[in-house]
Amino acid sequence: MSDLIGMESKRAPRVCIGLIVLLGFAINSCKKIDAAAHSPIDPGDVAMIATDAYVFGYPLITTDQTRRVMTNVEHAGDKHAPMGQFATMPGYPTAAFRDITAPNANTLYSTAWLDLGKEPYVLSLPDEHGRYYLMPMLSGWTEVFRAPGTRTTGTGAQQYVLAGPTWPTTPHVPGATVIRAPTNVVWIIGRTFARDTRQDMEAVHRLQRQYSLVPLSAYGKPYAPPQGRVDPSIDMKTPVRDQVNALDATTYLDRVAKLMKDNPPAPADSALVRRMASIGIIAGQPFDTTRLGPEGTAALAEVPKRGLERIVAYERNVPVVNGWHYSTQTGTYGTEYDLRAYVTFVGLGANLPQDAVYPFTEVDANAEPLDGSRRYVLHFGNGQEPPVKGFWSVTMYDSHYYFVANPINRYQISPKQSPVTYNADGSLDLYLQHDAPPGAKRKNWLPAPAGHFILMLRMYEPDDAVIDGSWKPPAVMELPTTVTSTSKR
Repeated sequence: MSDLIGMESKRAPRVCIGLIVLLGFAINSCKKIDAAAHSPIDPGDVAMIATDAYVFGYPLITTDQTRRVMTNVEHAGDKHAPMGQFATMPGYPTAAFRDITAPNANTLYSTAWLDLGKEPYVLSLPDEHGRYYLMPMLSGWTEVFRAPGTRTTGTGAQQYVLAGPTWPTTPHVPGATVIRAPTNVVWIIGRTFARDTRQDMEAVHRLQRQYSLVPLSAYGKPYAPPQGRVDPSIDMKTPVRDQVNALDATTYLDRVAKLMKDNPPAPADSALVRRMASIGIIAGQPFDTTRLGPEGTAALAEVPKRGLERIVAYERNVPVVNGWHYSTQTGTYGTEYDLRAYVTFVGLGANLPQDAVYPFTEVDANAEPLDGSRRYVLHFGNGQEPPVKGFWSVTMYDSHYYFVANPINRYQISPKQSPVTYNADGSLDLYLQHDAPPGAKRKNWLPAPAGHFILMLRMYEPDDAVIDGSWKPPAVMELPTTVTSTSKR
């Protein structure tokens, strides 16, 4: 026994020395790892990851800025309302409307913004008596996660309880359907079809007054919506898209990081979320640029420009049919971040394709840009109008996707909404030009600006032929210029 002890005693100094050497190596390794973790990231990597984050966050930033503008009022009105209250438009948007791009003039909007982080809300809808309506619910990322309406739930009276992703219990209201939203911020973009007559407008107004939102804690009790608070620092005049596009990279990415707390990315986004975290974009935290170093920070300067160019360039990926950009991938996007940002850019709040498809065109049949200095016709042969269960329309926009001011305040044409004149053979011609056409053609006239314009063909609750592409929209045809000739003697 004593011999063994003696042997261990003799070995001890060598063992200790070995341990000290290993410990020193470990400490040095830790120092190297720590130094690497805080060393500046390659500026090229910073620019690439930040641009990816810009495109990824474009819908989130645009949605949030739209919410800020649309809720920055004390009382509910026709375009704006405090959080948790409906803004109900009594008429179609006008050319002065700039809150969202590509608005429609077929339905009366009833929109509301909810913060489900505080508590759930109870949504009550009246009996629509067969009238077409749609009440899609969008997440902070513009994903449609539920779409009550004529197609999905019918037109009878309905009630829903909307709860956020972090609400700890499942709320219960007798007879109500519980919906778990993927984000705490929810945008309801209600649309109710209205014909352009006083009688029909008044009927829709009666329905709009019955659209109700009540916090769960106040349900079944007398409830008066609270007065909203006005933030004077919010720009209420500049179009939202222009405000978003003007943000510098640091401000933009900081807002993306902070907004991700109440609007958690989907599990499928985890790979990009990890890459974003590597340059300091972390949910719920301020965007920390200290790790980027001077060159990395400088690389952020070009990110907004590069991000916007990439978003706009996505248009090249959209299939083109007879000059119309024809996409049936809207409302849900998965990891198609460029597509989601592009749809946000051209038409914020797009529906599921089963509810609406929105082809648009900027060119005529010869691929020449549409211009109000020329005259065009959109011809639908007999039986060739868009096949839909709801309705369809053609809407005129300027080059920025806003309505065009015109002397007759007409922004779209829809045969179901207002009368049009059909040809003797049952076909339909729509006239697209700056100046009014003569005689009976005026009823089918869609006024164009003096310069470049964009057309959007809306098809609500389209048939399968629209979604699978077997039905194709006709090309826009330029009409020959009328020339007055004089005879020579």
